[in-house]
Amino acid sequence: MLELLKQPWPWYTSGALIALIMVLLLFFGKTFGVSSNLRTMCTIAGAGRNVKFFDFDWKAQIWNLLFLAGSVIGGVIASTVLRSEEPLKLSASTITDLKGLGIIFDGGLNPSQIFGLDFITSPKGFLILLLGGMLVGFGARYAGGCTSGHAISGLSNLQVPSLIAVVGFFAGGLIMTHLLLPLIF
Repeated sequence: MLELLKQPWPWYTSGALIALIMVLLLFFGKTFGVSSNLRTMCTIAGAGRNVKFFDFDWKAQIWNLLFLAGSVIGGVIASTVLRSEEPLKLSASTITDLKGLGIIFDGGLNPSQIFGLDFITSPKGFLILLLGGMLVGFGARYAGGCTSGHAISGLSNLQVPSLIAVVGFFAGGLIMTHLLLPLIF
């Protein structure tokens, strides 16, 4: 049975489970977003004493912190207990596209050329991570939420600002992939 769980699940399994979660959240009047957990953690740490943005009742968001903890635990289980030693099955066209960007596919989920310890600890890798983190943080705050909050929760609530944010997220991703990533590598 465990070997069956180690095989990649079809995309529609995740889609159906995400839809189920969204129906439950809508039923209970909750909205979903991962970046809001950072605000909650800052509030718990006492940031609300100095910054009005962090001054709110964080106890009302405990359910979202539990969701975040479950996401982390699920990721750990998937990467340890359910880990498969077989190389990732990636289409030949994607491998060719990656090669065109200067990234060599090594069979792993995250290319070691980008996510390996050698790259991350290099000055170039450190600067990319630092700048990328700052841009993601700024973008999530400027857009009023992260990709998961807008793309999953906001769009399911038919919110026009979420549609605009998602279009911006995808445009930024395309610019990064096709214009900036080739310059980095």
